[in-house]
Amino acid sequence: MAEATILLADDDRSIRTVLSHALVRAGYDVKATGNAATLWSWIQDGAGDMVITDVILPDQNGLDLVPRIRKLRPSLRVIVMSAQNTLATAVRATERGAFEYLPKPFDINELVGVVKRGLTASPANGPDRRAEPAPDDGLPLIGRSPAMQEIYRTLARLMPTDLSVVVTGESGTGKELIARALHDYGKRKNRPFVAINMAAIPRDLIESELFGHEKGAFTGADSRAPGRFAQAEGGTLFLDEIGDMPIEAQTRLLRVLQQGEYLPVGGRSPMRANVRIVAATHRDLRTLIRQGLFREDLFYRLNVVPIRVPALRERPEDIPDLVDHFLARAEAEGLPRKTLDEAAVARLARARWPGNVRELENLIRRLAALYSEETITTGIVEAELADRDLVDRDGAPTADPEDSGEEAGSIGGSVERHLRAYFDAHDGKLPASGLYARVIREVERPLIELALAATNGNQLRTAGMLGLNRNTLRKKISDLGIDVVRDRRMARFRGSAPGGEGT
Repeated sequence: MAEATILLADDDRSIRTVLSHALVRAGYDVKATGNAATLWSWIQDGAGDMVITDVILPDQNGLDLVPRIRKLRPSLRVIVMSAQNTLATAVRATERGAFEYLPKPFDINELVGVVKRGLTASPANGPDRRAEPAPDDGLPLIGRSPAMQEIYRTLARLMPTDLSVVVTGESGTGKELIARALHDYGKRKNRPFVAINMAAIPRDLIESELFGHEKGAFTGADSRAPGRFAQAEGGTLFLDEIGDMPIEAQTRLLRVLQQGEYLPVGGRSPMRANVRIVAATHRDLRTLIRQGLFREDLFYRLNVVPIRVPALRERPEDIPDLVDHFLARAEAEGLPRKTLDEAAVARLARARWPGNVRELENLIRRLAALYSEETITTGIVEAELADRDLVDRDGAPTADPEDSGEEAGSIGGSVERHLRAYFDAHDGKLPASGLYARVIREVERPLIELALAATNGNQLRTAGMLGLNRNTLRKKISDLGIDVVRDRRMARFRGSAPGGEGT
């Protein structure tokens, strides 16, 4: 005797046959149809213990059936399958109350496992009343590869929650897009999305940037300024490059996550924190924990749900869709309309892309802007890849030319890039007042620490090297809270742990 009856709806007869045979072999009875009307009549008659439906049916969208099923028979589980394989489809399936979403093609054993889980899970609690589904246009994420499908399914499950998320992946893979998708498709979508790049904020400025400051809290604080927590109130706070956050700031952040409130710099009255935290990093946080550079307790507070974004070389099958997307975006921004022939797209799919999706987008924009041909050929692509030195003769990546050069090695160039990233992180808004004093303080600390290390802690020699009066140097050491150790083998200075690379 069959364990349960499965109602199956798919417009493709061959798919219905394959799935029916697999479910029968697993011990289930199956009633299969190719249209929504027959499926709905079975449901109205009380037949079936579970529904499996495709999104595209000839007479109705399968997703539109889900809320009707949930209303008529709340305990009847629905599995939605689709070949559309977009984030919006996964989100809609979850929003409308589907038990599970399976992008085609999928493993038959996976389907059987989901059916077993659905039949043994606790009964549903009535209709699922969530936000209206998001539209298909303007999707923040592109790709139909298995790796991206798994991300879509994870995101769909996270949309109605406030769980903290840590997004990991190489630079340029689209970690901020993941954070924006969680916000834009979630229940906080009508509140602010605020991003802050921890690698772009000088150490002495981080607490003020995150929590704000009161007037007179420090030199240059001429007025009260709200921090990013206040700006993101009710919405999402995206902490990019969390691995570059100094230990002392990590302690403050952990306290906020534990207590749900924070104190502005120089403030006396705590403020409630009502934000969803999404963090991202290209670094291995577990390695940083072992090195003493990242708090383990903060890691577990943030890493409730980890999401790894694959490198572009791990999903080359997504490159054609990405190329089409970037060409359409370039045209919408006023660049000439272009297409790439199949050979050119295939050549792009074979490149390794050390800069990942961001690098591919930049190349597509360049092709659209610099070439008069309406159809870009493989020869043009080969020339561009060669000019950029992205691949050598064996197809292996070489050094990024942007990482070399006189400017990259100059102090002024490094400071300018750092400050430019800092201003860019404010998205057109002005930083809090007192910036000059804070930046000078941030530069002074490593300069004096390294000078002291070079002289083995000899303050007289350090003062001479820096061109400072000895008393002035002593005052700065005291003001900056620098510990001076005379043993060269043990010379360490408080707060001078090495930072990581930026994004």
